[in-house]
Amino acid sequence: MRDHVIYGNSSVQWALTAALAFVVYIGVRLGARMLAARAGRTDPAAHTVFNDLVIGTLGTTGRLFALAIALYAGTRVLSLPEDTERYVSHLVMIAVLVQAAIWANHVIALLLQHRGGWDRSADAQQATTFAVLGFIARVGVWSLLALMVLANLGFNITALVASLGIGGVAVALAVQNILGDLFSSLSIALDKPFEIGDFIVVGDSQGTVEYVGLKSTRIRSISGEQVILSNSDLLRSRIHNYKRMRERRVEFTIRLVYETSVALAERVPAMLREIVEAQAHTRFDRAHFKTFSDFGLAFEVAYYVLDADIHAYMDTQQTINFAIAKRFEAEGLQLAFPGHTVYAKKSS
Repeated sequence: MRDHVIYGNSSVQWALTAALAFVVYIGVRLGARMLAARAGRTDPAAHTVFNDLVIGTLGTTGRLFALAIALYAGTRVLSLPEDTERYVSHLVMIAVLVQAAIWANHVIALLLQHRGGWDRSADAQQATTFAVLGFIARVGVWSLLALMVLANLGFNITALVASLGIGGVAVALAVQNILGDLFSSLSIALDKPFEIGDFIVVGDSQGTVEYVGLKSTRIRSISGEQVILSNSDLLRSRIHNYKRMRERRVEFTIRLVYETSVALAERVPAMLREIVEAQAHTRFDRAHFKTFSDFGLAFEVAYYVLDADIHAYMDTQQTINFAIAKRFEAEGLQLAFPGHTVYAKKSS
């Protein structure tokens, strides 16, 4: 039986090439499907970092990559012209780079999902911010892919990169305020100095955070209006987040008239301590005769409310105030009020 020679290779070599390419293609495709099936299992125990990040990523291997690997493996048994070898190498390298970009895209999606708590039902602010972050990362990946493909095809990308750099600087200068707010929103999403629903104070603005967007944050003030702050200005300010308080410290001063006897005044700190410690969810700090004020004997009291809620604080302070009024009335202690006493001396 005569062996035909086609493009410098025998028919046996071509048959071996076809068989080898077919086996490699089927093997790569079956392996990718098996990995994708394992990563897509609904069993929660199967969703480990290794399964989702490694196996799940490899499971996204596409037909183009499998075909390129099969082509490369098959042509290893052939004797091809130098130009053909170079074209095949370029084709395979482009397919590998595209597949690497697809893998990187999948890894970015998984990492952003992991950073967001593996929860697709996250609030709109967090979902929007992570979507933008993912978009920026993907643009970077595919831009790098395009440059590498051009470099692999023999183009000189140095001048292209330089021109892109100059153009990028010009665009960044033109939209620096928008970019500043954009990156500030990403900083808020990643660092989480506050979240939607937190009560914060920023400068002379205070209220509940309603929305954190890509450019601004909206706060519903206690008087009802909506305050809109740019994200850059917000992060440059000192932020007081009252929702994250663990407890609330309270200080207040009461004054007794100067006619109060020393013996009775000495008992006042103990009375105040007893009243504060009688309240639930409080921790007494101190009670002292502080000073001789313009209007009477000043006693300062400090304690902690073991609940950051403003209503719990006000209810506790109200109960303490009533208890002080009742106790002082029972002890015959008289509260001082702002005023001046004028003594008139009759001349003889």
